[in-house]
Amino acid sequence: MRILAVLVMMLAAAVLGVSPAGGVLADAAEPGAATVVPVQVTGAPEKRFNLIVMGDGYTGAEQEKFRQDVDRHLNVMWSIEPFKSYRNYLNVYRIDIVSGESGISCDPGLSSPRRTTPLSMGFWGRCNPGSVQRLITMDNTAATRYANLVTGTSSANRQILALGNSGTYGGAGGAYATASGSNAMSALISPHELGHSLGGLQDEYDYYQRGVPGGPYTGREPDSAHHTLLTEREMLDRRAKWWRWLGEPSESGGPIARYEGGLYAGTGVWRPSAHSIMKSLGYYFDQVGREVMTERITAKTMVIQDATPTGAPVGADRVLWAEPMRPVSHGLVTTWTVDGEELDGDRDALDLRTLGLAPGTHTVTATVTDPTDFVRDPAVRDSMTRTRTWTVDTSLTTPPDGVEPGFVSSTPVHRPVGRDEVVYVETTHPVATVPEVTWRLDGERVGGSGTDLDLGALALSAGAHELTASLGGDTLTWTVDATPPTTAYELSEPLARAGDTYVYNGPFTMRLTGADDRDGHVVPESRVDGDGWFNYFGWPTSSELPWTFSEDGTVIDHLVFGKLPRGRHTVEYRSIDAAGNHGAPGEFTVTTIAPPPACTRTITGEHRGPLAVTGGVTCLDGARVTGPVVVGRGASLVVTGGRVTGTLTASEAAAVHLLGARLDGAFSADRTGSLHIVSADVRGAVLLTGNDAPVLSGSTVRGALACTGNTPAPADLGVPNALRGAGAGQCRELRDGAGGERYEAVQHLGE
Repeated sequence: MRILAVLVMMLAAAVLGVSPAGGVLADAAEPGAATVVPVQVTGAPEKRFNLIVMGDGYTGAEQEKFRQDVDRHLNVMWSIEPFKSYRNYLNVYRIDIVSGESGISCDPGLSSPRRTTPLSMGFWGRCNPGSVQRLITMDNTAATRYANLVTGTSSANRQILALGNSGTYGGAGGAYATASGSNAMSALISPHELGHSLGGLQDEYDYYQRGVPGGPYTGREPDSAHHTLLTEREMLDRRAKWWRWLGEPSESGGPIARYEGGLYAGTGVWRPSAHSIMKSLGYYFDQVGREVMTERITAKTMVIQDATPTGAPVGADRVLWAEPMRPVSHGLVTTWTVDGEELDGDRDALDLRTLGLAPGTHTVTATVTDPTDFVRDPAVRDSMTRTRTWTVDTSLTTPPDGVEPGFVSSTPVHRPVGRDEVVYVETTHPVATVPEVTWRLDGERVGGSGTDLDLGALALSAGAHELTASLGGDTLTWTVDATPPTTAYELSEPLARAGDTYVYNGPFTMRLTGADDRDGHVVPESRVDGDGWFNYFGWPTSSELPWTFSEDGTVIDHLVFGKLPRGRHTVEYRSIDAAGNHGAPGEFTVTTIAPPPACTRTITGEHRGPLAVTGGVTCLDGARVTGPVVVGRGASLVVTGGRVTGTLTASEAAAVHLLGARLDGAFSADRTGSLHIVSADVRGAVLLTGNDAPVLSGSTVRGALACTGNTPAPADLGVPNALRGAGAGQCRELRDGAGGERYEAVQHLGE
């Protein structure tokens, strides 16, 4: 019978194009053929939340591309809470589906080709003119058929995520989630869509179709956990919606409060944070969304995976046990009560023989709770709590079961574990023995004899470590990756720089590069002025392009990216590696100042003799001027590079910008509206009188420097000047960093 069953399974696998063990069959290159590949298995599918990732529009030759897309999507997801902490609650299976054509339909437009692919994926809701371009849908029946190849999964315990072979932005979240596989932002589409499909979270957009602002919300109080019509006071008084989180610093930046817009409406409805992942891809779930997602992930699992059977009374001469789920970041707590009295300690097994129970029957209960601080709602915490209850009869005798202590499952050993991870083992459960696990780190005994070990409590030194767990004749070995990833940043050429302090007078770019000593996609992040950490995915149009910051931002497909107000900003950056290790954040400071006015006259090359600027904007672009330069009332001069041999005088000018230029003579400016002397080399004396917020940054002044009556005093923006002569008045103590804070305050008052 066993041989017959195996033959039947092999025949079924051949028909489906899948090997029973997940390997590729000889005919797996045929269109529609599929291979199930376990990416991460932490337990039996019946007891886990199963994420099934399948591809569409990837030909046989493009399967490696699909694998790389999946790796990137998963590693980004593992960097986002609560997926990061509850990674062990998930089994992940990849289904490699061979397509006869490359790509998906209507990509990017309705006039683009329709393609024949196994899942029939397409933009515009599968080429529907009444849909929207970014909406990717598929044949859900086909997706279900492929998902059913993963034994032990069903609609109740799994989530399908389908990736289309496309570099165009798009996705959808309904019963199933979809995303484009290789767009710069596509790895962020996946957790957003899982927010819909798994969490039931709603979009926080204030529009439905991009470029068309949403109107006012006119409905009743939303059922959505993260939208409301209530004021903060009403939330507190009624203990409704996110009242427990109000005022907390948001995980996605700013405080948890009340921000207008959401549910595709621009006004009349409010959300908890300025830009959570349900509004702005790149940020994290805020606390409200994270709590919902934690509840939903837990609900897809068995919090108590297994336990001593509870159907009949048990003797008092045995061990009772309850096997909890195992988060990455912390352990669940198992408490025991006997006849209503709580016992001390947190343990997964209870030896009844140690209790000295009086003759008769007793009630023993194990309660497993999750102490996570991701949850504040008692009802949610209760929904994540499970119990098992036994009747203990001291007159019963438990027969030997012959079970030897050994391992059943564990934290996956095929991947390195992070330096702060809680590593676990699951064991057999002999009726007469509490298995005692021996943990060793680099050969030295660590921890107790329990079934988990918190590496974060060991303060590991950087580098690779070997962790082993031994029980009976079994030994498991993990590599502990305690080396954090590194992050390098690269900025476009500034006007001036001193170390990690930069000055710009226009848009600038930032490229972040995360690196690690191990394989796996590294996720770089940045944040500006303490706002939320933002996933660095390159530029929305291409992951190969750096991020661009500008005062007004860049509009791409009706969304604004990279908007940075004028002034001084601190940018922090870090990376997260495939093991979940965070690198220590670094930072740099950028000050953006007003750009030069637009030229009405441009001079290049040689100019001999005096130059009078009496109106408009005269630009000297790399010019060589021999003779005095005078800028009159209301006129502007912009000198970029080049050299002026002679004096430069400005009185009541609209603007004078001396940028990276050399002046062989004295410079004086009084009552000038916009005065910027940046990375200049002035060989004579400088006199600045009564000017409006002058900037003197990264420049060399070889003569005397005197400043009086300027409002505020000249600022170097953190990039010091080389002052060769004496300083007087407001510039007497101009030094490294002086004036930077004053400049910042003035800029923000004017915004």
